[in-house]
Amino acid sequence: MRLHRNLVFTVIDSLLAIFNEGEYADKVVARALKKDKRWGSSDRKFVAETIYEIVRWKRLYAEIAEVREPYDRDNIWRVFAVWAVLRGIMLPDWKYFEGTPSRKIKGKFDELSKIRKFKESIPDWIDELGVKELGEATWSKELEAQNKQAEVILRVNTLKTTKEKVRAILMDLNIETYASKDYPDALILKERANVFMTDIFKQGYFEVQDASSQLVAYFLDVAPGMRVVDTCAGAGGKSLHLASLMENKGQLIAMDIYESKLKQLKLRAKRNGVHNIEFRVIDSTKVIKKLHEKADRVLIDAPCSGLGVMKRNPDSKWKLQPEFIDNIKKVQAEVLQNYSKIVKPGGKMVYATCSVLPSENEQQIEKFLTTEEGKNFTFVKEKKVLAHQSGYDGFYMALLERKL
Repeated sequence: MRLHRNLVFTVIDSLLAIFNEGEYADKVVARALKKDKRWGSSDRKFVAETIYEIVRWKRLYAEIAEVREPYDRDNIWRVFAVWAVLRGIMLPDWKYFEGTPSRKIKGKFDELSKIRKFKESIPDWIDELGVKELGEATWSKELEAQNKQAEVILRVNTLKTTKEKVRAILMDLNIETYASKDYPDALILKERANVFMTDIFKQGYFEVQDASSQLVAYFLDVAPGMRVVDTCAGAGGKSLHLASLMENKGQLIAMDIYESKLKQLKLRAKRNGVHNIEFRVIDSTKVIKKLHEKADRVLIDAPCSGLGVMKRNPDSKWKLQPEFIDNIKKVQAEVLQNYSKIVKPGGKMVYATCSVLPSENEQQIEKFLTTEEGKNFTFVKEKKVLAHQSGYDGFYMALLERKL
């Protein structure tokens, strides 16, 4: 592979924004890809994948490069040189690469690869937390799986089309996909491609949604005609899936504390041909109280650490702080207490997170069931999804039923 100056400079600028300015990697990558309209697909692929790869392995590469935060521009060039040497890329005769110790880099890599926190490039405190909650063996396997590049997975919008039709249209565009029997609406891309530019995406034939996330709507056991409430809807991937499973019949109330996210969901719902969603901003306790004991089904897709989706958001592990985990567990307990009141007698509720930590998952459910509100519910079943077992995101979901 030959390195091109303008592409590498874009990578360096992007890494500085992510590491020093605290910007989100996905936003930085999206901005970087708009930098030069003359770039072809291979150029764009290089920029996006190189940024994500260096973000993913930041701790390992920085340790080998012997640089410390906050990084200056020279530090980032040294980190980039480590990435290139380990990838077997011939370094060009640029001043930034003068004196790069290739043999030393490879030797240091072999040495550090024996230590998990460097080998898997993870902060000490997250490594310790993972071992404490999942055990050494499971956590090691999970970290290894979370450091693999996430696949692009589509959820076919069954309100408008079928998997077979979408697969055939994509095949005509030279985008190959395959299906999995365990995920009824999923198509998995054999190779990464920019599916957002296709006409069928613009027509609402599919959304991009991880396979594990697609299990949640099915777990809630919805049917056409029900009143369903998605209490933490966000930009609405699961809301849209619920709407398709309800066949656009009944009432689906999508709620969130952020109005901006619900505005995104409105646009997505229009593209998807979904018209049974009502949008409500949670701006006071009255919004919840009005719905007490009114819903057949309630989804609580709770805020969480995101430690099940690090392969998709590799910068998240560098942004997380120990106090955030403590705070988010309190929020999860409050959300369960407050939003569970929406379920009517005989109705069902799913509590879900994209975390693999038992303290955010089954332990939250166990605690909830001992509370006054929780005593109104019966535990039905749960599903724990680990990335190293499924190949997809780590997820947790628990189904509870309100007693009559």
